[in-house]
Amino acid sequence: MEQHGGGFNVSAWAIKNPVPIILLWVTLCIFGIGSYMGLGINDRPDVDFPLVVVSVARPGSSATELETDVTKKVEDSLSGIAHVEHINSSVQEGSSTTTLQLEIGTSSETALSDVRDAISRIRQSLPADINEPLIMHPNTSGLPFLSYSVSSSTHSVAELSRLVDEDISRALLAVPGVSEVQRSGGLTRQVRVTLDPGRLQALGTTVENVNLQLRALNLNLPGGQAKLDEGTQGIRTLGAARTVEELKAAPIILGLGNTARLDTLGKVEDAYAEVTQLARLDGKPVVSFSVVRTSGQPLVQTEAAAVTAIEALQKRLPADIHLDLIKSMGPGTRATFHASLDALGLGAFLAVVVIFIFLRQWQATIIAGLAIPLSILPTFAVMKIFGYSLNFITLLGLTLVVGILVDDAIVDLENIERHIRMGKNRMLAAIEATSEIGLAVVATTMTIVAVFVPVSFMSGIMGLFFKPFGVTVAVAVLFSLLVARTATPLMAAYLLPEHVEAQREPAYRAFYLRMLGKAISHRWIAMFVAAAVFVGSLATIPFIGKGFFSAADESEVSVNVSLPSGSSIEATEQVVQQLTRQLQHHVGVRHVFATVGSAVSNLFQPGSSGVSNATVSVLLVRPKERNFTAEQFANEIRPLVKQVPGARIDVTATGGVGSAKPVNLILRGEDHEELFRIADKVTAEMRGLSMLKDVQNTAAELRPEVHVRPDFQRAAEQGVSVQAIGRAVRLATQGEATLNLPKFNAGDQQIDILVTLNNQVQRTMADIDSIRVNGVRGQVPLNAVADVSRGLGPVSISRADRMRQVTFTANLASGDLGSAMTAVYNLPTMKHLPATVSFDTSGQAKFQADAFSAFGVALGTGVMFIYMVLVLLFGNFLQPITIMMALPLSFAGAFLGLLLFGKEMGLMALIGIVMLMGLVTKNSILLVDHTLEGRKRGLSRHDALIDSGRDRVRPILMTTIAMITG
Repeated sequence: MEQHGGGFNVSAWAIKNPVPIILLWVTLCIFGIGSYMGLGINDRPDVDFPLVVVSVARPGSSATELETDVTKKVEDSLSGIAHVEHINSSVQEGSSTTTLQLEIGTSSETALSDVRDAISRIRQSLPADINEPLIMHPNTSGLPFLSYSVSSSTHSVAELSRLVDEDISRALLAVPGVSEVQRSGGLTRQVRVTLDPGRLQALGTTVENVNLQLRALNLNLPGGQAKLDEGTQGIRTLGAARTVEELKAAPIILGLGNTARLDTLGKVEDAYAEVTQLARLDGKPVVSFSVVRTSGQPLVQTEAAAVTAIEALQKRLPADIHLDLIKSMGPGTRATFHASLDALGLGAFLAVVVIFIFLRQWQATIIAGLAIPLSILPTFAVMKIFGYSLNFITLLGLTLVVGILVDDAIVDLENIERHIRMGKNRMLAAIEATSEIGLAVVATTMTIVAVFVPVSFMSGIMGLFFKPFGVTVAVAVLFSLLVARTATPLMAAYLLPEHVEAQREPAYRAFYLRMLGKAISHRWIAMFVAAAVFVGSLATIPFIGKGFFSAADESEVSVNVSLPSGSSIEATEQVVQQLTRQLQHHVGVRHVFATVGSAVSNLFQPGSSGVSNATVSVLLVRPKERNFTAEQFANEIRPLVKQVPGARIDVTATGGVGSAKPVNLILRGEDHEELFRIADKVTAEMRGLSMLKDVQNTAAELRPEVHVRPDFQRAAEQGVSVQAIGRAVRLATQGEATLNLPKFNAGDQQIDILVTLNNQVQRTMADIDSIRVNGVRGQVPLNAVADVSRGLGPVSISRADRMRQVTFTANLASGDLGSAMTAVYNLPTMKHLPATVSFDTSGQAKFQADAFSAFGVALGTGVMFIYMVLVLLFGNFLQPITIMMALPLSFAGAFLGLLLFGKEMGLMALIGIVMLMGLVTKNSILLVDHTLEGRKRGLSRHDALIDSGRDRVRPILMTTIAMITG
């Protein structure tokens, strides 16, 4: 082994043993290329959020009843689970959704198991008529990435709906990575049994009796086994009707033991379920479907496979059935991916150009340029091992770090060239030059790693997203160090020219040395100027806006429509059609796709599935085909759509992070009346701020209700329970819960049988009064055992950490998010909140606060790690402080740049500051290390500093400019 300077010299060994080094890098590159080909392409990292959602449905129940009977019990049972951070609930008519947020790092499988156990323990205390609680673990892949419309000139809507539910769903679910196919619009087959209340009363039966008998009669059941002469055979009890005609003839037992055919009690028809969701494309009714991918599956590859399956299916379908693409996340993700690769390639090219301009030598330029692919290709192999994908975050890391990857090679080459000019042959120059700066190169690389490793361990949601970023950057930089210690000196020893002509003193070096000499000679003045620059940079902070993340232009603008609760689906559709007519003729609009209601409940926006809600997606042409951004289009149409009367409308450009509106505030409290009173005052004050627009809150909206209050005395006399009253009213007006509906076997399908009273009984209060209820003494009208009256109740209830909450949202009219949130916090009511009311942030405001806090901790940890690394490398506690003195001074340029260009201190700026810390520390190490070498050679402190500046100004300028261009 080569010994140099008292230790093993890796570079010297590499120079004298080229074959193993060449084989090492060829192997790493082959593995890297193979891994790159196998990496998935996503829009963002697949983050396993530590969330568990418990959804409980109780059709017909009001939000208030559900909060008391279900939500509070579920919250109490979940509060004892380990590692719980927050419990949030959303309650609306018929459903309660509780989201359990656990500490980062908690096992999702363990959390799911714990939640299932907790719910099973309280199942007996929950109402008996609820649907079975649904417990699931949502993920970032759970949103549709591909949507198509299905149209035909000859096939009915019902036939197209069945095509989506059966053929299309079956074909797509066979595609690897597809987890779900959601249908919007269309019809769902249902057998409807509409009973005549007069006939029921005359024959002495009720809706409940008919429904229970259909459930009990219309069944196929296993019947055991029989040992017959020919052997053991299974037995089945076949009670299910084989046709609708057979179902109509089903005998229903009446009150006195007589029977009557089902169809004599009312109308039995093979029809369709009540329409609760619609889809419209450019104002025309369509049946559409959306595709959801499995967590962890690559978006682009899954989208390509799904599109291929759809194209193959299209060829097998009748010629008049057309599957037309509405929107897809694939092209945008691919465009971002290719743009990132282009930026990476351009950055590498510019870095190489910078090297050539300074070194003026093609051999050195090639050697330094090879450091980029030699560092990046093995990084792909490590990304594959960690299960990362090629997404915005990881590609951002590689793009930003491309300038750093050549730093070590530049320093090596510059020093080797200097030794060649001293008269040494290139092999000896390579060995001695790399040995001379070995400590400095290792130190610079390890300090950059020390800066980025804490980013990988940031707390909260930001840590989940940026772990791939920190790991990718750190690994690439470590490979660049390996390149600088092995491949670069090896290539320099064999490829650089034997003689390097002395170059004329460049003007920049002469100018720098003059300034350096004056600064050293007048160090107190220099220190005063440095202190003034630092203080001045701090003074600019209040004038720099604070944001979070600039949304990408995804060529889509969402218009969310909400009508007063209780509005019909026809009223919502009318508003949607009016908006569609306003929007579809705008320049740059490709399609307007609208959904009224929702085929599938959205776990992240509970309550969005009612027929009084709709989403209008304005799909724009590609960014390069228009001269405006999606955000500008949203701002342009916002005043127009606000003119629609009777509807609450929000407009947002798709592509942001967190909530659609950037300004988000939450108030919490146990005293509901006081909370809503404070909410009204805060809303009024927020609307008075000029920098805010579209201010809204989620304070309890009341809607008309019919209240049925049992008279316990009269009910007891008739032998009627409260449960019987509630069940009779629900069956008569709405029907049985979906999971408990009787079923009709239609081939390979099971069709729901919905039993209700004729719609006429729901027209007046007198009709409600006359609903028949079963009692021990026979049937009695509802008004004989209960008081029926009109009242008001909340549409929905929002809870957080077992308290009621109100959420305030707003868009920015001017200024930045940080200034807006500061203005909100300084509102009179917010500054004097009662002790029973607390506040918090959510959405982008929450993400911004978390990001600044997490990056602050990461930067502080990075500085500590830098100091520890430098102490270990230099074996001195004082020298690292000298090196790190440049860190606070470097912020002046960052702050001044943001101020001059009107940019916000956001996520990208924070990442830039992390990069800046690594670059500044690297430059300081190069200067200080060379100065110490000069002192060892007997130079005075002044001469050592001047000598260090002379020899290191070129590599510092080269690496800095290369990083900037990269």
